[in-house]
Amino acid sequence: MSHAADRPANGFRTFVTLWGSQAVSVLGSALSAFAFNIYLAQTVFPLESQKPQLALALSATALALTLTAMLGAPLAGVWADRHDRRKTMLGCDLLSAAAALSTGLLMLYLRPSFWALIPLVALTGLVGSFHVSAFDTSYATLVSPAQLPRANGMMQTIQSLSGLASPAVAALIVALPALARQHHEPSWLSGWQSGVPLAFLLDAFSFLFAAAVLTRLSIPSPQPETTAQRSLLADVGFGWRYILDRRPLLWLLLTFALANFVSGPLGVFETLLTKYQLAPDWTTRGYSFATALALLTTLISVGGVVGGVVISTWGGLKRRRVLGVLLPMIVMGAGQFLFGASHQLYLSGAALLLFGLTSPVLNAHSQSIWQGQVPPALQGRVFSVRRLIAQFTGPLSIALTSIAAVALPVGPLVMGLAGLLIVFCTVQLFNPVLRRVEDQAALEAEAARRGGQRAVAK
Repeated sequence: MSHAADRPANGFRTFVTLWGSQAVSVLGSALSAFAFNIYLAQTVFPLESQKPQLALALSATALALTLTAMLGAPLAGVWADRHDRRKTMLGCDLLSAAAALSTGLLMLYLRPSFWALIPLVALTGLVGSFHVSAFDTSYATLVSPAQLPRANGMMQTIQSLSGLASPAVAALIVALPALARQHHEPSWLSGWQSGVPLAFLLDAFSFLFAAAVLTRLSIPSPQPETTAQRSLLADVGFGWRYILDRRPLLWLLLTFALANFVSGPLGVFETLLTKYQLAPDWTTRGYSFATALALLTTLISVGGVVGGVVISTWGGLKRRRVLGVLLPMIVMGAGQFLFGASHQLYLSGAALLLFGLTSPVLNAHSQSIWQGQVPPALQGRVFSVRRLIAQFTGPLSIALTSIAAVALPVGPLVMGLAGLLIVFCTVQLFNPVLRRVEDQAALEAEAARRGGQRAVAK
């Protein structure tokens, strides 16, 4: 069943152009994020005795980014349904460019403390929330239902491609000033302490490029389904009721909430395990910390690229797509379990490769389920609440595990979380409610019944 409004004849071509331009900005953001982690681990907290401070800094960065994005999601969803989505993406790209430029210039000329940069990280997360709401609800108005799984696979591939390219490129950018000092040119670069500010300046340029492309595109925004004036609070509440009235969608959402609790701190775990648990192995192999971390980050992205290409080419399951969510999620948990258990760099890389391979597959199937069940004019409000419910456990997990990582070995902590996900998803394979998630008639009948019950209660 399609809820889509009339699509332009060249809709998929417009989507591909939009996808390509946004891929550039995603790559820029990945460069600056990876460079920032190296900056924290090698410049701000380089000593073995500073492990607690490094864990706190990594967690604070992740929390500042995810909490603002998560808390801003309901308002961002309402905004996407009420306003022109192309203009919203354009404004967000410009604001993100300003934030990245400010961060780069501050680090270059003032060298502020780590905590002074946290507000800019938080702003990036908030602006990103509005951009995601407008973006995620735009391509369903451009792409036909038959092409949605392919488009969703392409969207997943963006993240993986950026992760594949960014570690090596970011490591090179960070090292450029040192290389310039060795060769005494160029003089303007040799005076920089590190190349981290340059990574942020390139990130700003990538957002400006994406904004420039958007000015040349026509992206339809569906008309609201009602002309009645509603308050912002009422629109936010609508998104909550839509999901709560459809229990199969709620179960799918809770499954992702647990998956995000388990995998949310993976970036923190990856840095800590590389620096401490894997150090004897990569030291023996003659690697540096930055090289070892770049290798692991690259391998997880290689898996993501392969998974994204597979789902983009295959198009995913046409029915019982929930299996395309649960089965890859079990495999993903197995990959994380192996990563926590490993003391060998290459084995850890293989585990993360497996983890990355499954992520595009499960996310593309999930996105296709939601796009098939929610009308485009409602997707901003519903999808933003969906992100809030699914992702609220990520910051909670980061906060709890960062505290636990100070007192407990990180490896067993990673393994315990992964085991929890494996068991839960295996049980969900037999959940009769979740298996009805693609039955449109059953979902709407349940929603009507629950709506009637609320009316009687009033």
